[in-house]
Amino acid sequence: MKKLILWDIDGTLVLTGGAGMGALDRAFQAVHGRRPDLSKLELSGRTDQWIAAQVLEHNQLPVTPESIHTYLEAYLESLHAEVTARPGRVLPGILQLLELLHARPDVAQGLLTGNLHRGARIKLEHYRVWHYFAFGAFGDDSPARNDLGPHAVRRARERHAVEFAPANTFVIGDTPHDIECGRAIGAKTIGVATGQFSVAELQAHAPTAAFADFTDPAAFLRVIDGA
Repeated sequence: MKKLILWDIDGTLVLTGGAGMGALDRAFQAVHGRRPDLSKLELSGRTDQWIAAQVLEHNQLPVTPESIHTYLEAYLESLHAEVTARPGRVLPGILQLLELLHARPDVAQGLLTGNLHRGARIKLEHYRVWHYFAFGAFGDDSPARNDLGPHAVRRARERHAVEFAPANTFVIGDTPHDIECGRAIGAKTIGVATGQFSVAELQAHAPTAAFADFTDPAAFLRVIDGA
């Protein structure tokens, strides 16, 4: 039976140098003609739809399907320029780990991210890792992060004609929201402290495993192989 590995993006696979926040700022100015107040908003591990609604509400603007759509379209138009201009990077160990997993016939890799599909592609194409992911669940699927897991599992099943058991499914991310999202589908969870949360803060949410980073691929493989 194949193993299903579902990756978060920001803070897990890559750091974009704040491109997402920059695009939120630039898009708000384009739509509303003023700088947004983005302070006091805890956005890590959330979906783009949820974030857009929070920014609009925080800035005393109407929150409707139409206003969210308009804002997110402007965000996507701004994102490529922001990603290109900022000093981001693929995080340590990720390229080696993605390649090792890609070479294994018993492993399927996908995305489980709050990014919109187009935003995920913009980011990961820029860092040349998009080709590792043929399916996933994205912020387009729901504004609620915990709703995304079933979409990822369904698309994995449709692509590979395999029923991936929860015990063989691993959700990987850098925030407590990623751990909760994995738990919502009964998956095992792996936290990594390459975002805004420490190993201890991630461990407080009882993931299957937590790492400072992925510079030791063998340690990661021991977790997914049950060693």
